[in-house]
Amino acid sequence: MIIFTDDIRSVSIEKLDGFFIGWPNPPSREVFLKLLDGSDYAVVAIDESNDNVVGFITCISDNILTAYIPLLEVLPEYQNQGIGAKLMRMVFEKYHHLYKVDLCCDLEMQEYYSRFEMIKIHGMSRIKYQHQSGFETMPLK
Repeated sequence: MIIFTDDIRSVSIEKLDGFFIGWPNPPSREVFLKLLDGSDYAVVAIDESNDNVVGFITCISDNILTAYIPLLEVLPEYQNQGIGAKLMRMVFEKYHHLYKVDLCCDLEMQEYYSRFEMIKIHGMSRIKYQHQSGFETMPLK
């Protein structure tokens, strides 16, 4: 069973192997853990049978208008099981009040992200014009 958590403190550094395939200079496990911890919102998918991290997503946001997804990755042997989709939905649930959520992706990934109501721009974005003014998230003074 795959469980999802945004409690990055529970992630053990030795459980972060196998990611960043094909990167010429991938981050170390230490840097990987730091980027999870340093994100405004990060979620990991964990295989309960071996306690390994099998997927993750990171997000940064101003919490007023926009958020950006820098990284979404699922280990190859766990792909096509809905893990990436669940991670995306968790970000959209967390930032449902925002005007838009952006990400950049390779052209061959645009079809995948379009299933989350993201549209093609120079990158990809899920835009909610009804939140464009940002007044709903501004604190009262």
